[in-house]
Amino acid sequence: MKYRTIGTDPLHRREVSVLALGAMLFGSYTDEETSFAVLDRYVEAGGNFIDTSDNYAFWADGGQGGQSEELLGRWRRSRGIGGEIVIATKLGARPLAPGTGYVDNPEGLSAKVIREAAERSRERLGVEKIDLLYAHIEDRRVPLAETVEGFAVLVAEGTVGLLGASNHAVWRVERARALAAAAGLPGYQVLQYQHSLLRPRSDVPSDLFPDGGLGHAGPELLSYLRAESDLTLVAYSPLLAGAYTREDKPLPADYDHPGTPARLKVLREVAREADATVNQVVLAWQIGADLPVIPLAGASSVAQLEENLAAVDLELTGEQRARLDAAH
Repeated sequence: MKYRTIGTDPLHRREVSVLALGAMLFGSYTDEETSFAVLDRYVEAGGNFIDTSDNYAFWADGGQGGQSEELLGRWRRSRGIGGEIVIATKLGARPLAPGTGYVDNPEGLSAKVIREAAERSRERLGVEKIDLLYAHIEDRRVPLAETVEGFAVLVAEGTVGLLGASNHAVWRVERARALAAAAGLPGYQVLQYQHSLLRPRSDVPSDLFPDGGLGHAGPELLSYLRAESDLTLVAYSPLLAGAYTREDKPLPADYDHPGTPARLKVLREVAREADATVNQVVLAWQIGADLPVIPLAGASSVAQLEENLAAVDLELTGEQRARLDAAH
């Protein structure tokens, strides 16, 4: 395994594996035995960066979520896992009531919700301190200063380490960071957005965000990463839920544009040259990028995880990387 540092504060920065493991479906669509086997193999291979959320997987049973965090808590206790494993979770997008969702009825990012939701997550995970806590989605009903201060209080109390933001407009991330800096408070240092080799259109709604593609790491966000050296991008859905390789998983509508076939053609050529799978090339492209990108890939079987793990040691040539970048 290879590692990189997230965060800059000596008290909270962590060395994490360059491939993060997504636990979104653990405890719901992925049964406990399989989930435990995947987690065990990931740790055995040197992985130490696991991602979840307090609302996973509310859509599986029409509830409010929490299954993934609860399973991770059971796994930690059964394996004697401590602070050597970095667990990231998120809050703000948990439905307020069963049968609703994060678009129409999210908890949001008020100071009260931040405190109460973080406490519930710590209980489910069985941890005294959440290593990395994200604001899962935007909440424009609450003043940004209240959200910034709400997260900072938890860091000051020692119940949260690093802070992150997911699925926010870039200007709101910057404004929140500026407010935190001006007040001498900790700000967002890890950003989590959907990012893959294929580029989505920005002028059509995404599957996850019908009102706009705030979940995508577009050119503006990537430019922001280049300008802010303390930021790291955790790239969720790097393999587009299997759409690169599975005929039963069509590409989302926002990837339906003339540039997609050209990038897929080069991707498949590079995979053949490297004697690797298409998925491995996508992950290796992210891991070896000039930007600090950590792919976050889920796995519903140990076999899927093994394929992903092999990407860590896949070295693309400069020429191959240039071709992948240039295809459009």
